Amino acid sequence: MIASLSGNIIHLTQSSLVIEAAGVGYVVSITPETAKSLKVGQSTKLFTSMIVREDSHSLFGFLAFEELETFDLLRSVTGVGPKSALGVLAELRVDEIANAVSNESDSVFRAVTGIGPKTAKLIVLTLAGKFKFSKLAGENSSFIESTEVINALVGLGWSEQLAKTAVSEVSELASGKDEKLKLALQYLATTKGSGGVRS
Repeated sequence: MIASLSGNIIHLTQSSLVIEAAGVGYVVSITPETAKSLKVGQSTKLFTSMIVREDSHSLFGFLAFEELETFDLLRSVTGVGPKSALGVLAELRVDEIANAVSNESDSVFRAVTGIGPKTAKLIVLTLAGKFKFSKLAGENSSFIESTEVINALVGLGWSEQLAKTAVSEVSELASGKDEKLKLALQYLATTKGSGGVRS
């Protein structure tokens, strides 16, 4: 079982990437949102779920562990396969999924392409009480954003320690992932000018 992969991205599309780890290229299915955070040549780490079937071995990758957990929870629902689970995560954030389940709002899932009314209800019924972080959905959303920004900064050449420090310093000032990345880069540029260095 491949639980995570770290390496350089050598090919990237909106729905998949090829990450080279220890000289081996792995094809990994991803969401469009994940694709936006990455670029060819970047070094990154993905949390992965490996789906083994008689005719194929498939990898699905995520920048944040909470996304992987949610992917696996969705797959536990009758009628939701890995592609459908990835489709839900492509259209809904983890906190939105957790809140929809907590509020028994199956309409949120009916709005996802490929999810019918019956499956939407099954998602709510099956996953009720299984989101241990549902009461802290906002905090988890922020945590996921921060993890993605840290990965992006590391991919741009900053050390993980400096990336974490920068994100910590600007998190309360930023209202979203893009702004968080912008402010973190500004912080790092200032740090570099006063003696901070890249990895």
